[in-house]
Amino acid sequence: MNTTEREELSRLLPPPAERDLPPGRHLHHKERLMRQIDRDRAPAATVRRRLLRPAVLMPATALAVAGVLIATLPDAHRTGTPAEAPRTEAASGRGAVVLLDRIAAVAMKSGTGPVREDQYVYLRGLTTETVHYKPVKVSEPKERESWLPQRSAPRKDDQGLLEQDGKYFPVMGDPVPAGLDRPTYQWLASLPTDPDALYERLRKEVRPVKGQDADQTVFEAFGGLLSAVMPPETEAALYKAAAKIPGVVEIPDATDAKGRHGIAIAREDKQLGERTEWVFDRQSLGYLGARTCLTRTSDRGTAGTLVHATAVLARAVVDAPRQTP
Repeated sequence: MNTTEREELSRLLPPPAERDLPPGRHLHHKERLMRQIDRDRAPAATVRRRLLRPAVLMPATALAVAGVLIATLPDAHRTGTPAEAPRTEAASGRGAVVLLDRIAAVAMKSGTGPVREDQYVYLRGLTTETVHYKPVKVSEPKERESWLPQRSAPRKDDQGLLEQDGKYFPVMGDPVPAGLDRPTYQWLASLPTDPDALYERLRKEVRPVKGQDADQTVFEAFGGLLSAVMPPETEAALYKAAAKIPGVVEIPDATDAKGRHGIAIAREDKQLGERTEWVFDRQSLGYLGARTCLTRTSDRGTAGTLVHATAVLARAVVDAPRQTP
């Protein structure tokens, strides 16, 4: 595919503010989509037909991984920047099961709720944005706030709010029903709390992403729920269910977008050559944020290059958009 065709395809993608994802995460998935198109080698007309499908291929819960956040956490000593290449400690599948069980035990004692349908989940954190495709280059982390509506039934006059760089955007371009794409407290409370049943339920609801390992899509969908407010029983079951995803491992050292070091649950998508990590505080086991990096060297960059990173700063339940704790 030549440069002119790539530019034409890029123009077909709608501007980030009009999508159901915030601007930074939209750019991340736009970059992923263009990479998939490059590999596809299909005729231009066929590619254009594919682009008529939604350009943002991940569920709206990816908003959570993109810098939408969880409870106020201790600020660990900053010893590096998010652009550092991750260390290469040996990953452990057995360690992931044990760690997720420990995190589930903590979650069982620290859940939040209940949350009324007329309230909002306030989230504040940091997120990077993709500014260059080949080689991959990300921006410095930017602070972002959001107010996510908790109504089960969608309303056009209640789309939630996102603030970044002093500008406000609707969280949703169109009303989205409560569900995996918009995990409200009431929807999450309705999920089974048996880990096996929860795993099967969520796996069936995940939409496949072209070019991505199917189990990686499930992993990222689970990650998209980490910042939601839910009953403690649901949160504990979520972590235990995540241990059932094939390929999950524990990584002894990882950093979030603020440079805080922690322990991580990770999974590599060998088809895309990327690894996504959920970073947790070593002492409290609280969720710090997430990061994605390259796992093999290519024209996108060297192995270890940062693709995306987030950091969790605060979470609260409020009564109106723009209200802060």
